Amino acid sequence: MAVPKRRNTSSKRNTRRANHDKVTAPNIVPCPNCSAPMVSHRVCPACGHYKGKAVGKAPAAEEK
Repeated sequence: MAVPKRRNTSSKRNTRRANHDKVTAPNIVPCPNCSAPMVSHRVCPACGHYKGKAVGKAPAAEEK
């Protein structure tokens, strides 16, 4: 049976455990319709297009 030769430090232990909860940044790409930054495989928040088709409502201009 394998037995550890040395005791691991708390920082080594915490570094090893931290890898399970890593969060990756979303993939930001330019919208092919309006070139606004958007998340891949989602409707563009600026123009409401997805795969070349208008599927969502374009946001109305803010009026004050």
